[in-house]
Amino acid sequence: MIVNRQRAVLVARPPLESFLRRVKNELGLEEASLTVCLVSDAEIARMNETFRKKKGPTDVLSFPAEKKWPLAARGKRVTSGPDPVGVNEQREKSKNKQRREAGKYLGDIAIAPDTARRYAKKNGRTLASELRVLILHGVLHLLGYDHETDRGEMDRAERKLRKRFGLA
Repeated sequence: MIVNRQRAVLVARPPLESFLRRVKNELGLEEASLTVCLVSDAEIARMNETFRKKKGPTDVLSFPAEKKWPLAARGKRVTSGPDPVGVNEQREKSKNKQRREAGKYLGDIAIAPDTARRYAKKNGRTLASELRVLILHGVLHLLGYDHETDRGEMDRAERKLRKRFGLA
């Protein structure tokens, strides 16, 4: 579900909701739920300060419902769909557990479209493309990926998925 709680930037929700469904399908998360909330720069700046102790707005923040979501197995991500990071050895063992956990609430993603628009312009992307990149990035965080500590694992997975979805 995508909720728009900001007014600074006009955002078409239906295409983003469609993209979110594609991401969930690709990652085998059709039955899992999550919320993407579009917020103002002021609101995301407050969240950034409160939860990350960093001043100012950022483009995306993720709030996993659990510290370690069941799809994360000792640093390896296992999916029932195409494997974004090339890890297959634990897939079969994890499928049954994943099916049991599929209805789980993954968490919340906050995105600031105003900041995203600035980053999109800086990176030569459209706002629509930037918002899709941020949704994908946020979902990976909800699944336990952490680009600040995983020695490039999240970046590799995100690059492969961006390519699969036709994102810059």
